[in-house]
Amino acid sequence: MKVAIGSDHTGIDYKYLIINYLIKKGHRIKDFGYSNYGEKVDYPDFIHPTAESVEKGEADFGIIICGSGNGAAMTANKYQKIRAALVWKKEIAFLAKRHNNANILSLPARFVDKKEVLEIVEMFIQTDFEGGRHKIRIEKIPIK
Repeated sequence: MKVAIGSDHTGIDYKYLIINYLIKKGHRIKDFGYSNYGEKVDYPDFIHPTAESVEKGEADFGIIICGSGNGAAMTANKYQKIRAALVWKKEIAFLAKRHNNANILSLPARFVDKKEVLEIVEMFIQTDFEGGRHKIRIEKIPIK
């Protein structure tokens, strides 16, 4: 799979952890995230290109990371075809994909540890969308 990933300065360690994990699993990565240590940056500058890549179909899904995960999710969800889910444990990742067909995983760097992050990512990747009644609900999300 092709995965777009973007993060601000608070997510840089997790970004590299996730990239290395996904590469070992055979996925291709497009890194839109911040890459230097020691400087504070604005998360929208890195989330916008990540969300655009997913919306255009250049990536199968995206992973975005900031301190709380909220700002990143809010930014990504401005795009019509994006369903970014703020996820802090694997059970939420399961439901975000299974019921909401989330196409971007938003992670809160300040509230999850490295083990949890990889479990969340793996759950998100392995879970399929259920469809059915959930598909009907998702079709009602965009403003027409």
